[in-house]
Amino acid sequence: MKFVVLGAGGVGGIVGGYLALGGNEVTFIARGEHLAALKENGLMLRTAHRGDLPVPTAKACAIDEYEGSPDVILVCFKYYSLPAAIEFARKHAGENTLVIPLLNVFGTGAVMQKELPGATVLDGCVYIYGMVESPGVVAQPSKILRVFYGYRPGEPRKLEDLAKRLEPALNEAGIEGHFTEQIQRDALQKFSYVSPLGAAGLYFDAVSGDFMRDGEPRDMFVGLVKEIEALGHGMGIHFEKPLAEVNLKLMDSFTKDLKTSMQRDVAHGGPSEFDGLVHRVPRLGKEYHVPTPLYDKISEWGIKNNIR
Repeated sequence: MKFVVLGAGGVGGIVGGYLALGGNEVTFIARGEHLAALKENGLMLRTAHRGDLPVPTAKACAIDEYEGSPDVILVCFKYYSLPAAIEFARKHAGENTLVIPLLNVFGTGAVMQKELPGATVLDGCVYIYGMVESPGVVAQPSKILRVFYGYRPGEPRKLEDLAKRLEPALNEAGIEGHFTEQIQRDALQKFSYVSPLGAAGLYFDAVSGDFMRDGEPRDMFVGLVKEIEALGHGMGIHFEKPLAEVNLKLMDSFTKDLKTSMQRDVAHGGPSEFDGLVHRVPRLGKEYHVPTPLYDKISEWGIKNNIR
């Protein structure tokens, strides 16, 4: 299959790299020193469970250099770069192209679809831990790699045959792929992990190990997860298991010294996904009449500290 991956960082680099190693045609959209290194040497995946994996076959170009229409556009930009992803899809998503965002923020597919009425935009989410280690090198310190995607309720099921073919393509490439009929549930469940972890991690300046033992960071994490779960119930979404139980088990699969991408972005002084991962929850709470006192607290803290 022919893929364009918008972003070659901790999500796009790993997902796109595995797809290229699986024999698919992959083009990364990147920029700066990372793009220069990808063009010169190809991508290097530095994994904890498979060692170093050179990916010489993947192409890379700047966002204004790409030509053509791929089978699938995987949007792996940060949420604050979503306008650029929408503009790219407007130009390059043909009538036979699936657009699937793999962002941290819940509901991104619907946001994109509204701006791209002629395209086929699904919803998606990914369980992954990765980061750019140096230009051209993306690290994967944990082997977890799961991609969920699917049609939203009531969405026209255009290109369903292509959507079905994507699942085995992901799995053959070493990615645990799920073409799900419950994408809103699955995406919100993923959001219930990454949003509380990012919010509490930033609030306490905590690493993953701080959430693996009793204390304020863990208590806050669990409380935030429960607010997301209540929000899901308010939206008519029900989960197979308590989300706090699921997410604490997932936490145990990581090493103890990791920080989230939002923490790293804030530490570097640049834009972050704070609006989508934190401020968005109180807004949804008001929309669905669900109290979110812990999220309100961290949202107000973020405003006071000028976190963007």
